[in-house]
Amino acid sequence: MLKIETVTGAGAVPHLDAVAALRIGVFRDWPYLYDGDADYEAQYLATYTRSPRSLFVLVFDGDAVVGASTALPLADETDAFRQPFAARGLDVDDVFYFGESVLLPAYRGRGLGHAFFDRREAHARELGGFRTTAFCAVQRDADDARRPPGHRDNDAFWTKRGYARRDDLACELPWNEVDRGEQPHRLTFWLRDLESRP
Repeated sequence: MLKIETVTGAGAVPHLDAVAALRIGVFRDWPYLYDGDADYEAQYLATYTRSPRSLFVLVFDGDAVVGASTALPLADETDAFRQPFAARGLDVDDVFYFGESVLLPAYRGRGLGHAFFDRREAHARELGGFRTTAFCAVQRDADDARRPPGHRDNDAFWTKRGYARRDDLACELPWNEVDRGEQPHRLTFWLRDLESRP
């Protein structure tokens, strides 16, 4: 029996090791190919625990955290995520930013992806003052030889949720790739009007 819980800000601290382990495990696969480490995870997740308006959506199977999704006001994010919006004259205070959704493979296909979006969007509405929700996703070449056969991107799912890809809005982040070391990566933002419903 799966259980979904939400915590905010520093309330997530007891679960950070589990969320970090999920991120390292799930993002090791295509398309992120992330060769994660605990030090980076601690720095990354600290941004969320410092924001009292952040949200962690956690999926438990018993006592084990098997899925997690994060969000926070874009104004509370690091400059790497804020700058592309500011450079295009978009007010970062209007945007509620979704970090990631990570879920162990055995638990996929049960509607938890929708639950992650539903709860983060609801949180943004409850906080008030936000016009837009946004997230970003890594871009990979269509002919990248590392793409698994038959892999399906999440684009159709995100589009059905009401999100539109903004090719003019992107950030660049470095991370260690499996077998390649540190590499730069372009991540494109997807946006939707918070008041519209999928």
